[in-house]
This record gives sequence, structure tokens and C-alpha cells, in this order.
Amino acid sequence: MTGEQAERKIQLQSTDEILSLSGKFDEHLSLIEENFNVSVIPRGDELSIRGGKEELNRVYDLLQELLSLIRGGHRLSKAEFIYALKLAGSGNSKEIGNLFDDLVLVTDRGKRVRPKTLGQKRYLDALRRYDIVFSIGPAGTGKTYLAMAMGVSALKNKIVERLVLTRPAVEAGEHLGFLPGDFQEKVDPYLRPLYDALYDLLGADNYIKYREKGIIEVAPLAYMRGRTLDDSFIILDEAQNTTSEQMKMFLTRMGFGSKSVITGDITQVDLPRGKFSGLIEVMEILKDIEDISFIHLGGEDVVRHNLVQKIIHAYEKHISRKEPKG
Repeated sequence: MTGEQAERKIQLQSTDEILSLSGKFDEHLSLIEENFNVSVIPRGDELSIRGGKEELNRVYDLLQELLSLIRGGHRLSKAEFIYALKLAGSGNSKEIGNLFDDLVLVTDRGKRVRPKTLGQKRYLDALRRYDIVFSIGPAGTGKTYLAMAMGVSALKNKIVERLVLTRPAVEAGEHLGFLPGDFQEKVDPYLRPLYDALYDLLGADNYIKYREKGIIEVAPLAYMRGRTLDDSFIILDEAQNTTSEQMKMFLTRMGFGSKSVITGDITQVDLPRGKFSGLIEVMEILKDIEDISFIHLGGEDVVRHNLVQKIIHAYEKHISRKEPKG
């Protein structure tokens, strides 16, 4: 460290606070020192931070925000700590509390579903405010899972009477005709990711109970035609694979007391050649309607393995190099 040095101290109240803030084998403190030009020294029931004034203050604000969360009962994960470091690095430490305090749902297994990035937090706020929300972004950004968590929460709190989940089965034409089984058995592989998320959020027994009562419906998009869905939380997943006609059909199914969420990744369109994505088209058609929200998530919102984020950024760079200039 060079230049004028300063020191600030944070007083801790318990061993649990020390362990939560420092991490296993002080790994959190090591990460701070790797990312900021400061030293963090644990001394009994306090942390001493030394460094240049600007970096020192950023780290101090970061630790105070995290300490406030810990004292509120939040168990800080390593992934959350790493993201909090990013926020502190960009001078956004004050966002940490609002982000990690936003509890969407506690699953039957005790898992707490929360936003993990500022983009996800913005998405959840839109879901609470608007009746139609489009969430557009790459794989791993939580587009579908968070929408389903909000839907399950709305169902449990009796805000809606039904949860309806749908996906376009791109191959639901003649290609599926050669597979064994009835139509439902043929399209089930396309819907499997939705079942998996529901099992995680509700538990298998609750999911089966809700589905048998017709409270939860998982179906291919073709089943939506001709229906009006009142008092429902409706999710259209993989919407980049809808045609223009299918997108219009889906959006006009919504009845009174309902909320619709449309998720998709416009870089992963699997439609046959000559078919234009209804999701890409609708972004232009509905862009001026104030009561509809479009949320765009990016590589910085990926919450899978950190290599997934690097892969997405690499593809984005590759595509930008291929695009014609001028």
C-alpha cells in the first residue's frame, strides 16, 4: 500500500459475527485484500481495516452493510459475498441490504429464494408492479426460476387461484409423431425443466396435490389456444421459440386478476428457417406501452458456475466482432 494510510475499526458482538464476516479460514478477508488495496486484520472482537482513504471507506461500508444483514439473521453465502465485493468496487455498497433482504419464498425444504444480483432485484420489483413482464437474457440468469417462485408465492398467499406454466414445443409437429406415446408424453421432455423447478420450490408431494386439483397446470403452448385465464399467474418460458401468431395468442389469454410473465433468450432461437421469433418482434410492437415492463438481464446476472458467465461474455465478444461496422 502506498500514499497516506488510515485505519478504521469495526466492533463485533459475537463469535458468530466474526465467523460469518471473516468466512471459513478468513477467506472473505483474503478476498477483500485481493480486490482492494487494504489490509483487514482480525483482533479479538474487532476488525481493523488499513489503507488509502477511498478504498478504506468502500471496504468499511461493505462490511457494515454485511454486518447489518448478519445481525438480521441472514446467512451469507460465498457467492453473495463475492457479488457484494463487486458492488463495493463500483461504489454500490448501499444496495447490498435491499438486494439480499428481499425474500421471495421459503421452500418446503427451507431453502430461501432471494435475488442474487441487482438485475434480478429489478426483475422481481417489476413482477410486483406490472401485470405483464418480459424477462430477456441468457441462460443462468434466473428468468424462469424467479418467475416461478413469485408464482408459487402468489398461489400460497391466495393472490391468484392458479399457476399456469407453458412452453412452445418447437418440434411438436411431424417430428414428434414418430415418438412412442400420446401427445402429452411426447411433449413432456420439453416441459421437464418446469417440473424440476416446481419440485424444488414446492416439493414433489405438494406439486402432485396441486396438479391433481388443477391449481397448477404445466402444458405446451398449443394448449392455451381459445382459453381465457382469470385469477392466474401465467408463465411463458422459452418465448424466443414462439412465432408471431403464438405470441399474440398467448398475450391475449390473460383475464381479470391475472399476471403474465414471458421469459426468453433471443440469442437461442430454435425456430425453423423462415420463421421469425415472436419474442423479438413483440419487443418492438409493445415497447411504448407503459404498463408493460421489459427487463433485460445480462452476463453479470448469471448465477450458475462462474465459468458460465465467462462463456457468455466470450460469445458476446465473438458476436460483436462479427457484426458489420457502420
